[in-house]
Parts: sequence; structure tokens; C-alpha cells
Amino acid sequence: MGALEDIRDAVAEAARKSGPSVVGIGQHRGRGSGVVVEDGKVLTNAHNVRGEAVTVTFEDGRTAEASVTGMDPDGDIAVVSVDTGGTPAIAWAEDAPPSPGTAVVGLSKPGTRGLRVTIGFVSGTERAFRGPRGRRISGSIEHTAPLPRGSSGGPIVDAQGRLLGINTNRAGDGFYLAIPADGALRERIDALGRGESRTAPRLGVGIASAFVARRLRRAVGLPEMDGLLVRAVEENGPAGRAGIEPGDLIVEAAGHEARGADDLYEALDAAGPGGSVSLRVVRGTEERSVSIDLAGSGPVAERA
Repeated sequence: MGALEDIRDAVAEAARKSGPSVVGIGQHRGRGSGVVVEDGKVLTNAHNVRGEAVTVTFEDGRTAEASVTGMDPDGDIAVVSVDTGGTPAIAWAEDAPPSPGTAVVGLSKPGTRGLRVTIGFVSGTERAFRGPRGRRISGSIEHTAPLPRGSSGGPIVDAQGRLLGINTNRAGDGFYLAIPADGALRERIDALGRGESRTAPRLGVGIASAFVARRLRRAVGLPEMDGLLVRAVEENGPAGRAGIEPGDLIVEAAGHEARGADDLYEALDAAGPGGSVSLRVVRGTEERSVSIDLAGSGPVAERA
């Protein structure tokens, strides 16, 4: 029993040191978790936040209304301002990033449902996943600490209770992905805490993959083509103003084939906020070129 007792004690110590810094985001069934990163500031996932305000629940059961200070939907992080009431900020690990086999403790507080603590191991690094708007987020930590729904935004920590990463995406098969707590994340948190939300250019459309596009075109008797099928268009968004409609097939962006979402995001990033991007679009059997003014575009969840 000695080894099991050692594990128990290590997990309890990590929870004692970092648990008070973990908060719930949302009420009732809960939306997610978060962590106090400095006095008056809480870090969580962008997908946990709806609107400009959110309820935060602290270790002692106290709830407070927080306001969104900065949002990075593409990186799936947000900083909210709230009266933290003396809740300690979590300590950051200063060692090298965790490698496969490193033991981690996962903590969460799903909404108002109390602190959860589990243990697991880093199973992989440099993993990638799709954020709320479909953009690829790379460099994440994959780990095996089992966590309930509502754990996104909570931390993984080392045996000393120091922050190693922020959980953000359930990878399936018992694995979770976490954004590493490195220098880049610190810089992003500082910027968001100053109210500097990250605004990436967007079209204001929902898209389906090339596979889905080929299948749907075949189903209605149209020739199969590679491209991204427009399934929804935001009213008064850049694409909508340019005449893009649901059912259009984007086959080229900025002079390059659009075979996947990343091709489209690459073209948008190259154009930059306030720029313009040229698309080649197929509607039925007819092709046309469209220049889209991206001025005024900003972050909208789940839209390209």
C-alpha cells in the first residue's frame, strides 16, 4: 500500500496548493472551469463564455459576476475580470515543458458542482485540434487524467501544484488536450487582461468539408468538385455583403486551391483585418470571381 499512499498524498498536496485557485464558470449545469491567474483576473476557455458577462463560483461557494476583459476565440482562451476576494493566483511551473510520461493532476470545477481532482500522465505533446472557429490550435499537451464534462478551462498541474496547462478539448478515448502554460500563454493572458482581444479576419460563413461538398453535389446531380461548401452565411457579414450564398462552393482563395479550411484561413490571415480576399466560387455549374472586403470583420464563434 506504500506506493498507493504516496500517490494519494501527492495528489492531495497538489490539490491543496492549486485547488483554491480553480473556479467554476457558469451556473446550474455549468459551462466550464477557470483558474485565477492574478488578483481580479480569471483565465478560462473562450468557448465557456457567452456574451459580455459570466458567473464565477469560488472555492467557498461565493459567486460573483465577471465581465469579459479580453477574448481570443481562435486560441480558445479568454480573461474575465471579477472580484477574486483574495483567492490566490495559481503558481506557474518554471521547468521545461512536460514530456510523455510526466505525471499530471487535473482539476476542474464544472460550474457550481464542486472541485474535481484526478491524476494521469502526459501521453503526447505537440498535438493539434480545431478551436471554436475551426482554426487549428497546435502545440497542445495530450494527457490521460480523466475529467468530467465542464472541465475545460481548468488546469493541469504538477506534483507541486504548479500550472502546466489549461484544459480545452476532449480528444476522445479518455484523453484530454491542454494548452501549455508557457511564455507565449503568459503573453497572451497579459494582453487579454489589458483588454486587447485578438481579432482575426473572417468571411462570416459556415463551411462544410470537401468530402461533404462532393457528396452533396453528387446527390443533386452536379459534377463533383473539390472545394468548401458554404452552408450558412452571416447576415451583413463580409461574404454576405459580397453576395455569397448558402450552397456556393469555394474552390479557390487568393489564387490557391481551397481544399480544406486551413487553405481558407491562410488566405484570410494573409489579407489581414481591413484587407480583401479574392475567391473563386461555383454556384451550380457557373463559376465567378468575388472580391470580399474584410473591413469590420471580427471574432464570431464557429464561423470562418
